[in-house]
Amino acid sequence: MLILAFESSCDETAAAVVRDGRTVLSDAILSQADMHALYGGVVPEIASRKHIEAIAALSDQALREAGVGRRDIDAVAVTYGPGLIGALLVAVNFAKSAAYALGKPLIPVHHLRGHIAANYIAFPELEPPFLSLCISGGNSMIVDVQGYTQMRIVGATRDDAAGECFDKIARVLGLPYPGGRPMQELAQGGDDRAYTLPKAHVADSDLDMSFSGLKTAVVNLVHNAEQKGEAIDRPGLAASVAAAISGELVPRTILAARRYGHHTVVAAGGVAANARVRADLQRACEEAGLRLFLPPLRLCGDNGAMIGAQAYYEYLEGARAGMSLNAYANLEI
Repeated sequence: MLILAFESSCDETAAAVVRDGRTVLSDAILSQADMHALYGGVVPEIASRKHIEAIAALSDQALREAGVGRRDIDAVAVTYGPGLIGALLVAVNFAKSAAYALGKPLIPVHHLRGHIAANYIAFPELEPPFLSLCISGGNSMIVDVQGYTQMRIVGATRDDAAGECFDKIARVLGLPYPGGRPMQELAQGGDDRAYTLPKAHVADSDLDMSFSGLKTAVVNLVHNAEQKGEAIDRPGLAASVAAAISGELVPRTILAARRYGHHTVVAAGGVAANARVRADLQRACEEAGLRLFLPPLRLCGDNGAMIGAQAYYEYLEGARAGMSLNAYANLEI
């Protein structure tokens, strides 16, 4: 089954052709990161306009690189939430038009389900059930994946996401957007014990997280040092931040795996590319006797292939959308 999939939830426009949920025939992506770097973060209106400019050409590119024609496509899939509402609407409306014109079914896909499904592309042997740590710029959650379309959140951030924390701290340190990679590069060789940073404790849930206090503490630390003319150990601070964020994510993931009887852990999302998080998760899973799947870096960020992968399993479960399909900024997994 060939699925033409679209993704435009934030600042990447993507189109891909995926066969049977596991084989990627093409994955065309156009990033807007350089443009939004001028503003220190994503500007929703600009993102939406750039998606409009790019999506038709990317669709043609994906078909061409896959070596298939429009009539060879069996279904059209699209991310319909969560994300920036204006950005989402671009791909949703384009996908509706494509499905209508081709007379093919339209498959709605949850963005975070897509991130989890990126692992099916990288690891053909992977099958549910497993526990997934979904970490990105807009979301940080622990998901109990019972089946390809049966999932529930067992832990999540109560405020900021891990990726947002990296981005905001990078900005106050004068690093470019997006902040994940620059923060990682700055942290190399830094002492992760250089700064004592706060650890969050959510009173009514030991699997939930909070990153707003960490972000605020680092911002205040930097501003206070600047006002006093004091030097900041920038590599040490970046390393300390990475250790603090990983310290929130990894122990809760291991605890959740044990609590819900999982022997397999899967990472997903943009922050899954962070070297400190990957190393800590690898070490913790080895110590706990858990099997770990870490997506390759190219599949951590937003892409169309992951949407096509999840769409296949949504299709098998009967998921279909009509021309009334809308986009949603917030959407339960």
